[in-house]
Amino acid sequence: MGAVGTHARSGLQAEGVLILNTDAWVDMLARGAGAAPRAVAARRLGPAACAGLLASALLAMLILDPLPASAFASGSTWMKLVYTGTFAVAAGWLAARAARPVARTRQPTRAVLVLVVLMVGLGLAALLFDTAPGGRMDVLMGSTALQCPWLVLGLSLPALGLSFWAMRGLAPTQLRIAGFAAGLLAGAVGAFGYSLACPEASVAFVAVWYTLGIALTGVLGALLGPRALRW
Repeated sequence: MGAVGTHARSGLQAEGVLILNTDAWVDMLARGAGAAPRAVAARRLGPAACAGLLASALLAMLILDPLPASAFASGSTWMKLVYTGTFAVAAGWLAARAARPVARTRQPTRAVLVLVVLMVGLGLAALLFDTAPGGRMDVLMGSTALQCPWLVLGLSLPALGLSFWAMRGLAPTQLRIAGFAAGLLAGAVGAFGYSLACPEASVAFVAVWYTLGIALTGVLGALLGPRALRW
């Protein structure tokens, strides 16, 4: 009986060592996966964003009236392109981080927030110092305020689908955060395409309504992420 008990204890000890070793091995793999080269995410998300941009630009020009060539002599058109393009870069950084098994998103999240705060500040300054009090609401609303966020969201859908496809190959584990990041990237790409047909020229308009459209796409990405990014 004693020999049987000793054998059983030694077996349990061996099994415990195996379990501990397995847990340590899994933890080691997870930590190692988090340090994957950044170029892996860029090689997947970059082409997806570019293809989404092409799709959104083509849709904007087919559905809406494209801006005339003379519009590109105006600083307002370049303001929209610079804002949405910079937003796409910051959101792409966030998406690349969120697509990793061990996501560290603090720095890219700050970059996105700083960009939005800066744009809102510029829009507020333009309303307060460059616009007569009686015309501020007209400048803020423009002629397409109620359409703009939804058009940005609609034009972002191709980029959102492509971003999800790219992210699935990167094995994210925080799926809602990853979906939100993919949505922000797609929203910025869709807003860039929309700016090629948007007649509005106000910094305040872009700061509010473009940003709202990008945020709506981010929320949609967060809602779809747990299912679309499951692997």
